[in-house]
Amino acid sequence: MPRYDGIADWYDQCISNDARPLTDLALATLGELLGPGHGRCLDLGCGGGIAIPTIASLGWSVVGVDESAEQLRVATDRAGGIAEQLLRADAASMPFEDGSFDAVASMFLHTDVDDIASVFGEAARVLRSGGRLAYVGTHPCFVGHFIEPDRDRWILHPGYAVAGWHRSGPGLGDGVRGRVGVRQVPLAELLNALIGAGFVLDKVAEAGAADPPSLLGFVARRR
Repeated sequence: MPRYDGIADWYDQCISNDARPLTDLALATLGELLGPGHGRCLDLGCGGGIAIPTIASLGWSVVGVDESAEQLRVATDRAGGIAEQLLRADAASMPFEDGSFDAVASMFLHTDVDDIASVFGEAARVLRSGGRLAYVGTHPCFVGHFIEPDRDRWILHPGYAVAGWHRSGPGLGDGVRGRVGVRQVPLAELLNALIGAGFVLDKVAEAGAADPPSLLGFVARRR
């Protein structure tokens, strides 16, 4: 069963209310990286469609893909009238022809998939030559099961370099990661997966109200 089936409504309330400042920061960062356009943009791992209005406001025609049927139900309620299409599919194996999209946008995906290299490879396949991939997610170095918030400081525990799924740790708490777990992807693995998929990195952004930054974003182009 997809990880967010069973908690889709709870999760949407969480990112829309308690975690709204982080959500808004991620959306603003994604919008800046993606930029305006008039072609088709794939919202990869669209979840409950939280990014669809932002992408559409930039002029893109949006197609959303997610593995969770319950997340897509939420997305339909939120943005069904905005999106060109909302489709259930595996991010690493999508039913689109090569070069179907002018852009791909995605948020918070690398911590939720088994193999981010396969996902980036599939994103490259469905992008036209020169198409852009805009991505924003939690910062691999500063957010994870291994880093414990403690008032005005962070306590770093071993575990950053241990790639793979983690379902316990001082940094997980009782939020979404405590419920579905987290896939730890060290920074080198994340960037090497991007390069290995045939992308050329254009710009990198680090964002967050705190120091260190909570978000890492980038825009890259398909060769």
